[in-house]
Amino acid sequence: MIKDYTDHAANERTFLAWVRTGIAVIALGFVIERFNLFLTTIAATVALEAPVKAHIHRLSGALGRYGGLALICGGVVLIALALIRFLRTEARLSSKDEISVSSVAHTEFLLLIASIAFVAVFSAYLALG
Repeated sequence: MIKDYTDHAANERTFLAWVRTGIAVIALGFVIERFNLFLTTIAATVALEAPVKAHIHRLSGALGRYGGLALICGGVVLIALALIRFLRTEARLSSKDEISVSSVAHTEFLLLIASIAFVAVFSAYLALG
């Protein structure tokens, strides 16, 4: 039997949850990229009124073009960070030394702040766009 099996299993479940979240972020990035391609195609092929066409071009602007790519890259980075966190926590669980919790919580807090900032900027763009 593995010593402290429940701790190791919890670490693995947390890793899998982060991977699942990273895959969802990547999928959302693909959806945004495809929707942007759809908007660009519609604007180019359908005869629309000038204000509607201008609004579609604003929505498919720089942030619309690169928002999906940023989410795809962010999802990949999220999965890489999850792997690093999993391996670090696994080593700490196997270690006999006492380790402070502050260094572990610091990484997750920074990731949370970065995610909130990204969602806020993207939401503001969509609201004002």
